[in-house]
Amino acid sequence: MAIRMMLGFVISLIVVLLLMPHFIDFLKKISFNQTVNDYSLQEYKEKAKTPIMGGILFIITPVLVTILLYPSCLLDYKVCMVFLAFVGYGLIGFTDDFFISVKKNNDGLKAQYKFGLQLLLATIFYIMYQEHSILSIQLLFDGPVINLGLFYVVLILFMFTGSSNAVNLTDGMDGLAAGCTCFSLIPFLIFAYLSENTAISVFITSLLGALFGYLHYNVKPAKIFMGDTGSLALGGVLAALAMVLKKEIPLILIGGVFVIETLCVIIQITSVKTRHKKVFPYTPIHYSFVIKGMSENNTVHLFWVVSALFAILGFFAGK
Repeated sequence: MAIRMMLGFVISLIVVLLLMPHFIDFLKKISFNQTVNDYSLQEYKEKAKTPIMGGILFIITPVLVTILLYPSCLLDYKVCMVFLAFVGYGLIGFTDDFFISVKKNNDGLKAQYKFGLQLLLATIFYIMYQEHSILSIQLLFDGPVINLGLFYVVLILFMFTGSSNAVNLTDGMDGLAAGCTCFSLIPFLIFAYLSENTAISVFITSLLGALFGYLHYNVKPAKIFMGDTGSLALGGVLAALAMVLKKEIPLILIGGVFVIETLCVIIQITSVKTRHKKVFPYTPIHYSFVIKGMSENNTVHLFWVVSALFAILGFFAGK
């Protein structure tokens, strides 16, 4: 298992490192560039010419590498479920990115359609998942197991839509979302390895390798962004891994940075609509650190550290 895991990481890393420059040139030629909202901070309006859809490479690469190294993974329902969520949410994001690139504005796929597709995919996931798994959750720190029955579908809908949109909200600075996701994947890699799930372990290491390769081109100054293609896919895969490894509740801690980003946005919107006052200088919350004088690099590194701490806490909570 260990050899396949290492090969998965190395092959995915090399593939993305080698192909990404050519992919960036291709996206520039067809003008698939980032479109920045008028309300963005001035510094981020300067990134409008940066290509998007970098997520395509780190979606396709680990899936193909996993199949190459472990062909029988396609007979493992857990891997198929993870692939479904990863690729499915990536396709939803791709559709949104495509419309943004074509229309040259941030309208993209209409919000109700995007959310509807996310719910539809989560429902399909539940229908397939409930045929193979127990619809129960275990509370943190080896707490009691609770059988949710039909209410498990509500958990799935909440986790998939919440996780995918949370990563999407976090994807606002060079290297931020991808780096935080790397830390969030590590506990799930350990869980999969300890349970001797070779296929899932190989997939996670392959995804980590692909993300490391992507980060080489995404850290400041970013040469490419993942777009909704990448952010929705990463959120979807985190939720799927939590489901198939039966670590649904620990995901809240493991993805703590994403949870905080989302809660801050909800609090801000609620406060503005009800009190006509802001709670934070700016949301998503990572922008507030820049407004207060912290550099983008230092903000990203701070969030990486916090993400690592949440990952450690989430691991022990779900161990």
